[in-house]
Amino acid sequence: MKIKFIFSIGLLFWGSMLLSAQNDTGNWLMYFGTNKISEKFSIHSEAQYRNHTISPTNIEQLLLRTGLNYHFKPNASATFGYAHIGNYVYESEQRSPEVEEHRIWQQFLTTNTIGRVKLEHRYRLEERFIEDDFKMRFRYRLMVFVPLNRKKIEAGALYLGIYDELFINDKSTFFDRNRLYGGLGYQYANNIHFQVGLLRQEVQTTAKTFLQFGLIYNTDLSSKGLSNKKE
Repeated sequence: MKIKFIFSIGLLFWGSMLLSAQNDTGNWLMYFGTNKISEKFSIHSEAQYRNHTISPTNIEQLLLRTGLNYHFKPNASATFGYAHIGNYVYESEQRSPEVEEHRIWQQFLTTNTIGRVKLEHRYRLEERFIEDDFKMRFRYRLMVFVPLNRKKIEAGALYLGIYDELFINDKSTFFDRNRLYGGLGYQYANNIHFQVGLLRQEVQTTAKTFLQFGLIYNTDLSSKGLSNKKE
């Protein structure tokens, strides 16, 4: 009963937001993965299909990102990676992106818990090669996870996810953008999560809301993990 009530409130909230700003709402379909290859190393995999509108037929951006993670301990890791971003003009009939970006990125991520609440701090530096231009950008994201029907986030847990992320440029325009997110997640199994939520992005003088659907699928490709699957 409690879970149904929470889902109902969430659906009413998202529905009212979408009806009030349907023309100004975009859609992001996202996949994230952490693929373990040893006790200390894993490979980050990510794909995001971002649309100008709610319907996933008007592409705005296709982002593909990967990286090598080094895990200092269970709650701290560093990443060095590469991303390719294709940007598309609104209602463009062109199949290839109008603007392409190649991005090198470094990241440090750490987590801690306060009671039932999990806090995640993400620090990211980006070197952005956009056509003939070069930019650097720093990002900081604070995310809060709150389990709703379990004492911690585990298989079968429904949880609330909230974050705010600030983007800072190295150019004359210091502020790049800010993203504020709120949504619900469900951990289907130890390595599979589903998330749905709303993101509000402010880019200097403009703002837009995006409906997000996310899949998190982690794998164990280490020799130990593969041997356990065979047994």
